Amino acid sequence: MNPIVEAALRSWRLAPGPALALSLTTVIYWRGWLKLDRRLRALFPPARLLSFLAGLAMIFIAIESPLDELADLFLTPHMIQHLLLLMVAPPLILYGNPFLPLLRGLPQAALKEVVRPIISWKPLKRIGRTVTNPVFCWTAYVASTVGWHVPAAFDAAWGWPTLHLIEHSCFLGTGLLFWWPVMLPWPARPQWPRLAMIPYLFLADIQNTALSAYMIFCDRVLYSTYAGAIRLPGLSPLQDQITAGAIMWVPGSVVFLAPVILISVRAVSGQRRAVRPSTLKAFRVEPSRV
Repeated sequence: MNPIVEAALRSWRLAPGPALALSLTTVIYWRGWLKLDRRLRALFPPARLLSFLAGLAMIFIAIESPLDELADLFLTPHMIQHLLLLMVAPPLILYGNPFLPLLRGLPQAALKEVVRPIISWKPLKRIGRTVTNPVFCWTAYVASTVGWHVPAAFDAAWGWPTLHLIEHSCFLGTGLLFWWPVMLPWPARPQWPRLAMIPYLFLADIQNTALSAYMIFCDRVLYSTYAGAIRLPGLSPLQDQITAGAIMWVPGSVVFLAPVILISVRAVSGQRRAVRPSTLKAFRVEPSRV
């Protein structure tokens, strides 16, 4: 095995801050889910629990696994990190309907004295309504994705650990915002018609495709960070960039287009259910007329 890869695979690290945050979130959600599973099984089946825990696992893999060490050497694992934080972890977390389990999982004193006054504050509700508007969510997501892939910002984040942490936080935060109108975690209410999520996702896929294509077809190395990094045999910086762009393009498009298909199928099924009763009624023959 290549010594670089071998060293990276041995470099599992547990940064105290992220590890503690993920562990506490897991315990709080699990505790709340156990309480709700007895009363609201329809809203919180085991699939919701597994999805939420899988989302946290994706965050852990992105920032705590050897993937983070490999991202210092190659652009491809760095791009996988971005996909996990932007496109994989957020919908998994939101599918877990996280808010009520997290609230119910808190100690009663913290919930009563700290959390309840905050969430009942009316200005906060107005702010929440604004930041979960699909226009804001889409704009924040695209701005974060494109902005952090500008070479100057990308190289600066690579060389400054604090800025790198801010970059990852932006990806996860804007990823959660972007997927909010799509996933609509309970008890969220839609601000747009459900079918409006189809162009919402299509437009996001267009910007993802454009950014990926630029990385693939550019004839120079975009990020100076990786131009002089130690390479694997047979993998030039430009080849690494092309591979990273392809990973961003193909799996990214699948993630965007899969919910488009699901929403379309559900819309068609709903129309069929709505039309069928009226159609049968229109063609029903009254016994007295036979």
